Amino acid sequence: EEDKMQNSSITLRLHSLQLPFSSTWKYGILALAILLLLGALTILAYQICQLQKHSRAGKKKKYDSGDGVRMRAENGLWGKKMPPLLLDSSQQSDTDMEARTSMVELGVGSVVPHPYLSCSITEDPSSDLSPPPSSRGSLKFSLLYRREQCELLVSSLEVRGLPSHRHTEVAIWLRLLRQVPSHTPGLQCVVQEWQSRVVKSCRGSAFGEHFVCSLQDAEVERSTLKLEVQHFDKYSRNTALGEVRVALSQLKASQSLVLCVELQKITKDIVGEVLLSLRCLPISQRMEVGLLKAKTVPPHSAAEKSVYARIDVSCRHHRQKHQKSRPQAHTSLIIFNETFLFPMPQTAAWDCSVLVSLYEVGPEPRHLIGQAIVGRSVAKDTANHWDLMAKSIQQPVAQWHPLLI
Repeated sequence: EEDKMQNSSITLRLHSLQLPFSSTWKYGILALAILLLLGALTILAYQICQLQKHSRAGKKKKYDSGDGVRMRAENGLWGKKMPPLLLDSSQQSDTDMEARTSMVELGVGSVVPHPYLSCSITEDPSSDLSPPPSSRGSLKFSLLYRREQCELLVSSLEVRGLPSHRHTEVAIWLRLLRQVPSHTPGLQCVVQEWQSRVVKSCRGSAFGEHFVCSLQDAEVERSTLKLEVQHFDKYSRNTALGEVRVALSQLKASQSLVLCVELQKITKDIVGEVLLSLRCLPISQRMEVGLLKAKTVPPHSAAEKSVYARIDVSCRHHRQKHQKSRPQAHTSLIIFNETFLFPMPQTAAWDCSVLVSLYEVGPEPRHLIGQAIVGRSVAKDTANHWDLMAKSIQQPVAQWHPLLI
């Protein structure tokens, strides 16, 4: 009994020691949790206040920007639209109106100001407002042909008034084209091409670069300068926004010409021909693409360069794995004589297209010579070739197609 009494007394003492220790820990953890919760709520409230301040500042800045002022001017004082004539006169100076009314056609499919009424070099870019919404934008540049050095100088490149704010980065691709005497109407060759640096798009994106090309005096009459504005996308292909063409026959030697030209719709140029044969194999559900010949203008440089072709087949907007030809020497007539087989389900036979791309390789990186596309829903000539292939089962059908760039 004494042992039992001692054990019970020991147990009571242990309980008396454990109870205060356990409750202290519990209350301490609870207090710490409450402090953490209060800290988190404080940080959340601070972030909400900062977000509201930024949103108010952004709305105020947007309201006070030039676009908001221009929008209020277009809508008028009492919410009514002003007449177009009054709106144009309020946005343009007398000199700009005179230059706009004296537009003359120069080059292929483009309209540029008269040389003597072109934009002044010392004009203030801030005075130019954005073009109408229907416009693609405009391109300002300077041309100078130095007859003594046989050089063409392109400088002062500036893009203005792009209609969409999605095009955050733009670049300019310049090509110097020359007409080639041939039985193919409109055949041209690319004498030289450049690409400007990429700049961020704004109301006036100046590139600050100049390009020089060797051009003989006899070639000026048959040459055309094409400037293509592209939206640069490092994750995908560039998107063409518009182009400007200038026939160099209108240039005067040793006289600088500054032009402000509205961007026109992109058009392709014929730089050669390619002979393709198509054959439909319905039993094996395949299509045979034969790359036979290609006609191009060989390069003038002494460096040896070769040409290869890449064939892409798309069925129902799904591109299959491409195939490449063997490289051949770049001459005026390139003979490939190669065939390529692509799977083509019978149900998708009428929704397919064939894209042939010719690339030139050499000491420098490769560059595209031209492309030819064949399909029923592409163009009338290519649709005829496609229909002939469908009618001539198991028989190859060959036809020439233009190379475009």
